[in-house]
Amino acid sequence: MSKLLAALVASLFAVSTAFAASHAGAPMAGASGAKAEAKAEKKDVKADKKTTKKSAKKSTAKKDATKEEKKS
Repeated sequence: MSKLLAALVASLFAVSTAFAASHAGAPMAGASGAKAEAKAEKKDVKADKKTTKKSAKKSTAKKDATKEEKKS
């Protein structure tokens, strides 16, 4: 029973040490790549919003101009 308990404690220590070692220090290259990709996607969404907003303004301006022409 004591050998089983010792093996269990040793394996727990080994796993916790490996986990801590893998998360210490600078971020991994894969993590920063995902961050850059997310940033680029956010930039694209922002550009799309801006384009949509401009086109909505143009269509509203055209409708207003058409209404004014009909009134005259």
